[in-house]
Amino acid sequence: MDKSSTLEYINQMFPTEASLSGVEPLMQKIKSEINHVDSGILAAVRQQSNSGTKAKEDLAAATRAVEELMYKIREIKSKAEQSETMVQEICRDIKKLDFAKKHVTTTITALHRLTMLVSAVEQLQVMASKRQYKEAAAQLEAVNQLCSHFEAYRDIPKITELREKFKNIKQILKSHVFSDFSSLGTGKETEETNLLQQLSDACLVVDSLEPSVREELVNNFCSRELTSYEQIFEGAELAKLDKTERRYAWIKRRIRTNEEIWKIFPPSWHVPYRLCIQFCKKTRKQLEEILDNMKEKPDVGTLLMALQRTLEFEDELAEKFGGGTRSREIGNEIEEIGTGQSSSQSISDIRKKYERKLAAHQDSGTEEHDRNKDLSVPGAGFNFRGIISSCFEPHLIIYVELEEKTLMENLEKLVQEETWDIEEGSQNNVLSSSIQLFLIIKRSLKRCSALTKNQTLFNLFKVFQRILKAYASKLFARLPRGGTGIVAAATGMDGQIKTSDRDERVICYIVNSAEYCHKTSGELAESVSKIIDSQLTDGVDMSEVQDEFSAVITRALVTLVHGLETKFDAEMAAMTRVLWGTLESVGDQSEYVNGINMILTSSIPVLGSLLSPIYFQFFLDKLASSLGPRFYANIFKCKHISETGAQQMLLDTQAVKTILLEIPALGRQTSGAASYSKFVSREMSKAEALLKVILSPVDSVADTYRALLPEGTPMEFQRILELKGLKKADQQSILDDLNKHGPGITQPSVVPSVVPAAPPAPIAPAILNPASVGLISSREDVLARAAALGRGAATTGFKRFLALTEAAKDRKDGPFRKLFNA
Repeated sequence: MDKSSTLEYINQMFPTEASLSGVEPLMQKIKSEINHVDSGILAAVRQQSNSGTKAKEDLAAATRAVEELMYKIREIKSKAEQSETMVQEICRDIKKLDFAKKHVTTTITALHRLTMLVSAVEQLQVMASKRQYKEAAAQLEAVNQLCSHFEAYRDIPKITELREKFKNIKQILKSHVFSDFSSLGTGKETEETNLLQQLSDACLVVDSLEPSVREELVNNFCSRELTSYEQIFEGAELAKLDKTERRYAWIKRRIRTNEEIWKIFPPSWHVPYRLCIQFCKKTRKQLEEILDNMKEKPDVGTLLMALQRTLEFEDELAEKFGGGTRSREIGNEIEEIGTGQSSSQSISDIRKKYERKLAAHQDSGTEEHDRNKDLSVPGAGFNFRGIISSCFEPHLIIYVELEEKTLMENLEKLVQEETWDIEEGSQNNVLSSSIQLFLIIKRSLKRCSALTKNQTLFNLFKVFQRILKAYASKLFARLPRGGTGIVAAATGMDGQIKTSDRDERVICYIVNSAEYCHKTSGELAESVSKIIDSQLTDGVDMSEVQDEFSAVITRALVTLVHGLETKFDAEMAAMTRVLWGTLESVGDQSEYVNGINMILTSSIPVLGSLLSPIYFQFFLDKLASSLGPRFYANIFKCKHISETGAQQMLLDTQAVKTILLEIPALGRQTSGAASYSKFVSREMSKAEALLKVILSPVDSVADTYRALLPEGTPMEFQRILELKGLKKADQQSILDDLNKHGPGITQPSVVPSVVPAAPPAPIAPAILNPASVGLISSREDVLARAAALGRGAATTGFKRFLALTEAAKDRKDGPFRKLFNA
């Protein structure tokens, strides 16, 4: 411990003078401990000295032991080498004997097999010469197995000689077998009873030979069987399209007659299957020549009958030999057209559509590989469906033309017989011609899909498109039309369209029928895409047809609006004939408002019951977009409007607005009433604002106009002054004041009464010009005064004045403050 620690320790042991008496005992104790430690150190040093000597002795002993061990190892290794040399000398002769035994054994085995091979070949040669096919088949198997043991000795002359002899024997057997099979079918099998058994044994020999021998034998047999077929049906008498059915009767009769005889062939050869394949190929070739060599177009009935019999024959072969590919529930797919059932499967149908596209892409990539498949096994890669009938495909254009002619005649007949009315109790309010047309199309599709699913079906689908477009044109032509002339040509729209109550119902039926056709044509396209060949699926599309029916729907609804507009003409004219300038008092709503109400009350309930909610809403939007701006523009057509007349007109405007807002309830369709109500309120508020400007005092009319009609024009404002009855001289100062502060928007706000064919776009809310806002002293004053004018529209002149000033009398500034400071 350091010095400070030592001092602390002493002070701790002897804190007082009295404690110093214990110094001597402590010193004795410390000395005793020092002596004990010294003794321990001395003993440890002595022990360490003795240990070092002992360690050296142990190390020397270990070294001597290692040297002795190494010596013993070298001695053992030397003895082991001596022992190995001794063993090799002893076993040297035994190893030679072992190799000699092995070679002798191999030689004996080879010689024994060689003897067996020579004997077997000689026996096989005898059997071949005597046509002992059953024994020869077994002997062939044995010789083949023996020959496999001599693959390593191919260069030895004797082995080469035997293999060549065996090859010649197999060639002799092949020629004998082919010679014997040439007599099959000539009638010898009935004369020689053992011929069939001999040929059955010969099949065993063929199976023992190379596979190419079997293929050649089967092909020769099939060609020989079909030789008479070619001779019979290449003649002038039977080489006709109407004799096609007799071709299939011939092969079926041939198979049925020779069924027992052909049992000589092993089932694994599939001789009837191979025979039918060759028959189909030859038949296809002959039918192609017949169709191509025709000087005139074939009769449709004959062509379809031949095709039908061909398809039935192909189905029989596919069912018999299992060579079909995919089977489709065509009937169910077609029956779903027009029922709406297929719409619920739209997601899965889209997925299947693209799966078919992928499969078609993969099929085109593996087409060459499929041609090389083993066709000797039924169903291994050969499809009987279409093997013959596909040759009719290029010539079925006359069938498509006949279908188109028939469909067009039926369409004309349906349109001529259409009553343009709906039977009582009908649920869908669709014209019967629409439903009947799709029933006819479904029957035509069934007929064609039973014959072909390739290009002809696609061509027929194009016919369906043309028929449906023609029907859309018929519906379009049935819509009521207006007058024609220079005005109609200039505007691109018909003139005034007059519609009766029956016309309105017919228009609704046309809308519903076009909607039904739009939906059903899409279902028709989906069904055809499921039936038709996958390579043609991409071209199956009804979007153009659906666009045609959508155009019919839009035009029909626009025509409906035009018809109501024409009905409103008399009421609008009556509105302008009212002497608004000399009106003495404000009363109930005017007669023209009652006329508008009667028109809507008689038409809207019928339209609401016949139109679907989405099209009824579309009709309402177009009606509001037409009637609101037209009412606004009609105010300018009036002559002088006094203050009382403006109040009466404002009352009429609010009544018309109420009538329009009640239309959804009148038609019993309130699904889109909220958006429609906002639209009507926005349109009619312009007319209310115009009348409030007319009601405003002359000295504040400019400020009121800028506040309520910020998008107005100077010309429109000048017309308002004329309506108020101001003279030209009085108008000029007010116009100067308006031009001084600047109008809100210079574009005219009068909207033409003609409604566009497209659905009405949302009308943007009025936007004030910032410059005009800054120039108006207090816009709130003007709006408050205008509101007061509206509330006091039916009061007397004095009350109207109070209503005008009450809202602004407490304000310290503003355009009306001078009324109270006078």
